[in-house]
Amino acid sequence: MQNLARNLNTNKKTDLYLTWKCRDHVFPVSERPLIMGILNVTPDSFSDGGCYMDSETAIGQGMAMLEAGADIIDVGGESTRPGADKVPTSTELERVIPVIEGLSEREKLIISIDTMKSEVARRALGAGASIINDVSALTHDPEMKNVAGEFGAGVVLMHRQGTSRTMQDNPQYDDVVADVVDYLNGRIEELEAFGLDRATMAVDPGIGFGKTVEHNINLLANMDVMENCGRPVVVGVSRKSFLGKLTGRDIQERLGGSLAAMVFCILKGAHVIRVHDVKESCDALSVVTALKCARKE
Repeated sequence: MQNLARNLNTNKKTDLYLTWKCRDHVFPVSERPLIMGILNVTPDSFSDGGCYMDSETAIGQGMAMLEAGADIIDVGGESTRPGADKVPTSTELERVIPVIEGLSEREKLIISIDTMKSEVARRALGAGASIINDVSALTHDPEMKNVAGEFGAGVVLMHRQGTSRTMQDNPQYDDVVADVVDYLNGRIEELEAFGLDRATMAVDPGIGFGKTVEHNINLLANMDVMENCGRPVVVGVSRKSFLGKLTGRDIQERLGGSLAAMVFCILKGAHVIRVHDVKESCDALSVVTALKCARKE
């Protein structure tokens, strides 16, 4: 594969007007960043594990996030935190499908399914989801590409090194920014060659997924290099452990750090921000968007 990230002069820059196609919905992501609300229906997610195991409670939280301003609700039934155990397909389906069906029935909204399993993705899309958010970039399950193509789903291709069980065991990179961009460009090329529509693809550098604190900081500081993928950039920094290392705050006390990192990413060109605290994130987005629009070039 051509080493695109290390020769930025030959990289394809993001189009002036960039869109993200997710089934029958098209997001004009160049106009403003989107807020993706995190809804984990798991007992062991690092931040909100166990909070929304009851389907009605989870649906209520999804509706609350929508009312607070979320553009997308990202529903997950298997934790991908460092050290997390695998979950059987049947268990994951039992957790997420009733929630997706409930949200789809009550309100027309855009739902993302956070999964690496093609069967879960297929059932979720059938229940009303429009996006597959796959931390393995559609590599874990060979059938996932077919499911994405069959439904015309939006896909989030995330970079990670290793698996949930191994990814924080001394991750190594030659150049973390270049390595991540090269990998994501490679996945875009491979999936487009397979037959998926490039317009459906978004990329995620995978903050905290096989990265040290220093790796995370370097990726965020150089977030604008991600534009060389030519696709919308999704980033998740909400409450993550590197913020705890920087601030000394526990998970539930990392709102300030999360918002600071989020705003920085927006200023560096991120298009979709994955968050736990939707209301506060939407407020921060409103302010930074107004300031950016008023800036004189």
